[in-house]
Amino acid sequence: MQDMNKAEVLATVSASAPRRMMGIVVLAALGGLLIYAGLAQPPATLGWQLFLLGAGVITLYLTERMRRASVVTLELTRTGLRDSEGQVLATLDQIETVNRGVFAFKPSNGFVLTTRDAQPRNWNPGLWWRVGRRVGVGGVTPAAQTKFMAETIQTLLDERRQNRG
Repeated sequence: MQDMNKAEVLATVSASAPRRMMGIVVLAALGGLLIYAGLAQPPATLGWQLFLLGAGVITLYLTERMRRASVVTLELTRTGLRDSEGQVLATLDQIETVNRGVFAFKPSNGFVLTTRDAQPRNWNPGLWWRVGRRVGVGGVTPAAQTKFMAETIQTLLDERRQNRG
């Protein structure tokens, strides 16, 4: 872990300020509208009103999570991908493939890494997610930064394959 914190950073990805603000404003507006709809013109049944209020509160909670999560920067080193707080998303020796195709199940302006082994689930809204063997990077990030990072990871993987074979 200390080796990864001292390693040279090859590429970084951080949230784009306009996209970050747009995402936060849209989520906050949705949460506010759901709560407003549940209070100002409540549905005929209590169940639907509770659903609207609950969905609004959850949306506002996710808005705050996105606001906090999107200030983090992702950093690629020769040992792997981490965030600026030191959390390792995937080590380079675990990464098998990089997929940034049009029809890939990936975040907006991003890419998906497939790892050898399943990793613990985690999610930083608007920046990255990890489920099973997949790590998605993107969301409120600039396309140029994520494209460069994906190409750099692919280059590192190709170098590793050449050294083995």
